[in-house]
Amino acid sequence: MNGRPAPAAHVVPPWVRTRLRAAPGAAVALALLVALTACLAGAFPRAVDRYEDAGLQRALRQARPERTTVRVQAPQPDLALPPERRAAALRPATLRRQYEKVLGAVGSPLTVDRAQSAYGVTGTVNPAVPDPWLPRPTGLPAHVSLTARSGLAEHARVRTGRLPRAAHPVDGTAPEVEAAVTAATAKSLHIEVGSVVHVPAPGRAPLAVRVTGIVVPRDPDGAYWSTVPLLRTPTLVTLPDPGPDPDRYWLGALLLAPDAAPALLGTSTDPARYWHLAPRLSGLHAHDLERLKQAVASLESGPALQRARAATDFAAVTDTDLDDALASFSRLRSGIAPLVAVAAAGTATVVAVVLLMTGGLAADRRRTELALLRARGACLPGLAGRLLAETAVVAVPAGALGLAVALLAVPAGRLVPAVAAALAVTLTACAALPLRAALAHRTVRLTAPREDLASVRPSRRRTVAELTLLVLAAGAVAALRRRGTTGDQLVAVAPVLVGVVAALLLLRLHPLLLRRLAGPAGRLRGAVGHLSLARAGRTRASAVLPLLALLTALTTAAFGGSVLAGVAEARDRAALLTVGADARADASTPLPADTPGRVRSVPGVRAVTPVSIAYQAKPRDGQDTVPLVGVDPRGYAELTARTGLGAFPADRLTGRSGTLPAVASPSVASAYGTRRAFLVRLEDGSAVTVRIVLVRDRTPAVSGADFLLVDRAGLPAPAGRPTTLLLTGDRVHAGALRDAVGGAAAVRIRAEERARYADSPLQSGAEHVYTAAVATGAGFAVLALLLSLLRAAPERAALLARLRTMGLTRAQSRRLLILESLPQAVLAAVGGTLTGWSTIRLLSPGVDLTAIALPAAQPPSAGAELRPDPWSLTTPALAVLTVTVGVAALQAWWTGRRGSVTELRAGDGR
Repeated sequence: MNGRPAPAAHVVPPWVRTRLRAAPGAAVALALLVALTACLAGAFPRAVDRYEDAGLQRALRQARPERTTVRVQAPQPDLALPPERRAAALRPATLRRQYEKVLGAVGSPLTVDRAQSAYGVTGTVNPAVPDPWLPRPTGLPAHVSLTARSGLAEHARVRTGRLPRAAHPVDGTAPEVEAAVTAATAKSLHIEVGSVVHVPAPGRAPLAVRVTGIVVPRDPDGAYWSTVPLLRTPTLVTLPDPGPDPDRYWLGALLLAPDAAPALLGTSTDPARYWHLAPRLSGLHAHDLERLKQAVASLESGPALQRARAATDFAAVTDTDLDDALASFSRLRSGIAPLVAVAAAGTATVVAVVLLMTGGLAADRRRTELALLRARGACLPGLAGRLLAETAVVAVPAGALGLAVALLAVPAGRLVPAVAAALAVTLTACAALPLRAALAHRTVRLTAPREDLASVRPSRRRTVAELTLLVLAAGAVAALRRRGTTGDQLVAVAPVLVGVVAALLLLRLHPLLLRRLAGPAGRLRGAVGHLSLARAGRTRASAVLPLLALLTALTTAAFGGSVLAGVAEARDRAALLTVGADARADASTPLPADTPGRVRSVPGVRAVTPVSIAYQAKPRDGQDTVPLVGVDPRGYAELTARTGLGAFPADRLTGRSGTLPAVASPSVASAYGTRRAFLVRLEDGSAVTVRIVLVRDRTPAVSGADFLLVDRAGLPAPAGRPTTLLLTGDRVHAGALRDAVGGAAAVRIRAEERARYADSPLQSGAEHVYTAAVATGAGFAVLALLLSLLRAAPERAALLARLRTMGLTRAQSRRLLILESLPQAVLAAVGGTLTGWSTIRLLSPGVDLTAIALPAAQPPSAGAELRPDPWSLTTPALAVLTVTVGVAALQAWWTGRRGSVTELRAGDGR
């Protein structure tokens, strides 16, 4: 109104945008850290799901469809029913309706592969057929199984002729029906297109079954053909009669047309209706294992069976071995999962510490700014809220990006655990800075108090918390040693708890050690040593986080490395027990005389030890047989010394005319004694006299618990010829070795045998995930170390600049930073090594590595135990020292390169 312009409104710039523009480098670093961590966290549960699902499907495939298929079977209709109703109950339309209802009775998560499932009618009695043109190996007539099965046209390819048909409604009085046979059945039973098989029928003429086609299965290993292997392949049945030549007869299957099923009512086959439900392996998941067991149990003797009976027949029964296959997989999984959880818990702890350290580093960097805001009246909730928004703007998109990358990298697996893991990482990253700032600035102060490690005394709350953790760790270790790894997840948290307790203990010892070292250092010439210890004593008390990260990572790495080393050692040991050497060639008859020479020329072979093995040798002309091994004492003794399998002095097996000295297993020595000589009858009728002079638990030539070892030169000429060659060499060429022995012997390679132990997806997948988790934890531990050094970098740079103006040389600057950093690094390295060794020694009685190392059918005495691995204990500790020294030396070089004046000005600006 007075002509003067209105004052411009004061616009407050947005907090988040201002802070991000002020420190873009810190925002980018936080985004990269959160994205990487969220990616790893999201990928871990999906990777575990993937290898567990692959292991479950592999276990069920190995169990074969004849064990895993659920077979629902009902007897033939009641004999009191009219013939029309009995025939109608066996017709395809009726069975199809019942099949759909049986499928509905199957409970989730068990899914049925409809393409491999089938229904139909089969004879439960396989009658003998009188046709003389069928083969009779011992004079007994052949038997046949009549089956009318659905889906034959979809699962078989016609080689000759055509598929069987039923031209008109068939009942129990039909004189003739058509059938098909597989090519294997036709070959073994001499069946051709047009052949007629006469199946006996009580009270009437035999049922004539005319073969109209010979078919070839499209998927012979699928559940359609493998649930009842007889449908695909005939069997030569051997009767359990005593005598050297028992009676045998052929048994084959005739595949009738589905509409011809009622014809079985007029035969002596006692027909039964069946519905075969093949599980769809791709639809089964390991995380649903307990529900799968419940679904199978319900089908066997529960509500699902009642529903199946209501849909088919109240006398129907269910038969399957799927529950046994699931239980076997469950036992293997329960032995592996706790060991993988160790790496997961340790890695998660290290990652959480690094995220908290990132927030702490940001809070320390902005300590002056936040203290000024609090002094000007900023409320604590409002300040924490702004910091949360500032961090969330960066962390939430980064976490979402990391999760998306994890889902793309590991497409299989559950979504919810991956999202939960990535969300936990994102929330931790968002909350680290606000919580640390709120804790540090809960009281308004103009200057921050000193919190030096050597001056701050632990509070009562910290003491109570440390004692609580100590009690928990002791309880976890005691329970694990008593109960093992089954039944709970104590094995997962026990190493982490031990590492946390060790970190807290070392933090209490750290000031005492510094005070003890300060006195001797003060008497040294020069100020670098004394100054470095004084600087180390002024380390902030918040150094508990980097030390906790380092101790946890070193403990987990030592534990994980020892687990992997124990697995490798157990597999090597099992392969050695199975093969007996680096390679071997076995023959049932004596090898040609030039075979050892040809084998010695194979690449990789260093030594060849020929032995003769008579598996049917009978001590004292008794009925019991004991393998008698003839060896060259000197060469075989060297082999036993190299392998560690029953080593003995070579001279104990030589000499003594007439009676051969022998090395025996404990069972043989107990049975025949060691004081008197006894006769051993060989397979060719010859005999030798032996006396046991040494007892050994095992020997390379045989893997069993019974053996006798004698000098091969004292055996009769035929029995002394080599039948087995034991080879020593680092890398024996398998192909060249097989070519050298030709077809005279079976070749086994120790490396191939060892690789066979790790072919299970559950074992190999767990091993890979375990290795990746330990490596991730170690990487984040190094990051924690770098963050702790980065926190003190500006202060150290300013200190060096000031000391350089006072005459400190570059070499002294380098020594000062290195010596200042060494106390905590040495403490972490030595403490981590001792903690890892102690953890392994404490937990080894309760940890069995056999499940992850070896298959179920492992060799005797090939168990896997947890032992400290020197490389796993020392390598991570040395890496910590190397990184610490390298970073300190790099910082000293960089500070000297910038110049003291520039650094002082930069420090004043800060």
